[in-house]
Amino acid sequence: MIKLFHWEPNANSGKPMQALMEKGVPFESQYTDLLRFDQHTPEYLAMNPSGQIPTMIHDGLVLTESTAIMEYVDDAFEGPPLRPADAWERWNMRRWCKLLDEYYGPSLSMIGWSVFVGPMVRDRDPGELRAALDRIPTPERRRAWEMAIYNLFTEEQLAESRRRVTFAAGLIEEALARTPWLAGGSYSLADIDGFNMCYALPLSLPEVANDAATPHLLEWLRKIYDRPAVKQTFALGRTQMAERVTYLAR
Repeated sequence: MIKLFHWEPNANSGKPMQALMEKGVPFESQYTDLLRFDQHTPEYLAMNPSGQIPTMIHDGLVLTESTAIMEYVDDAFEGPPLRPADAWERWNMRRWCKLLDEYYGPSLSMIGWSVFVGPMVRDRDPGELRAALDRIPTPERRRAWEMAIYNLFTEEQLAESRRRVTFAAGLIEEALARTPWLAGGSYSLADIDGFNMCYALPLSLPEVANDAATPHLLEWLRKIYDRPAVKQTFALGRTQMAERVTYLAR
């Protein structure tokens, strides 16, 4: 039996959710409310001391890090392969996942935290909020939450994040002009990673991603949203974040 501790079906949480759905692997959904700091409770930290989401439990094994979990899912279970058989395309898949996770994702996250996550929790009782922040196990994550909640991002930091997101969107558009999927000819973990990072980009930064400027990116997003596994994944959402994906319906 698999338990998956996840938040909304986007970004890091959405990646293993979607991989499991694509493989047809049943799992027990454990909704972990990031905005209520469920990931910093003693029970969660006993399982995942980093206090980050998602976490997957399989046969007593504790798995963390969303992209690594996706690879584990593809290795451990029967079902449609999510990594290309061709060696070059598999390398390309990993290259894309690295760029998405280390370059694009953090910049997009800063923008999202400044306009969504911070405002969602900022109005809570100050004492309760401080206690929640003090439970965050690492100083790096604590500082990241403080910056989001108290709106400490500078305009220079946000401008650099927008520049990186714009640059990455251009790379994705160029790649999809050449091949139907990010890694090449087959749907792969790179597309799952990219979709969960990019699906709301045309809504949050419409000047960067739109049908005129990035037609291949938009068509790629729509193709992925058409997949049954994606519909099943987003059905597990509980907030407006999950509802935003419906703009991709044809």
